[in-house]
Amino acid sequence: MRKKIEEALNAIRPYLVADGGDVELVEITDDLIVRVELKGSCQSCSMSTMTMKAGIEETIKRAVPEIKSVEAVNLSLV
Repeated sequence: MRKKIEEALNAIRPYLVADGGDVELVEITDDLIVRVELKGSCQSCSMSTMTMKAGIEETIKRAVPEIKSVEAVNLSLV
């Protein structure tokens, strides 16, 4: 499962890097929640919420459908 999630992050990573950001897998909880850390400009970008939900979370869930949600450990989503 971890390998599939890393592959999903690698698929979206070039888009984040192009904007000066990145993402790192922090953990996969026992209840199938993926925790990631946004890095670089992704931490303070006004589009971070959209990036998390429409980009990172959707990409991970497509690769690993059993994942329940994706959370950024360093981002307060409203």
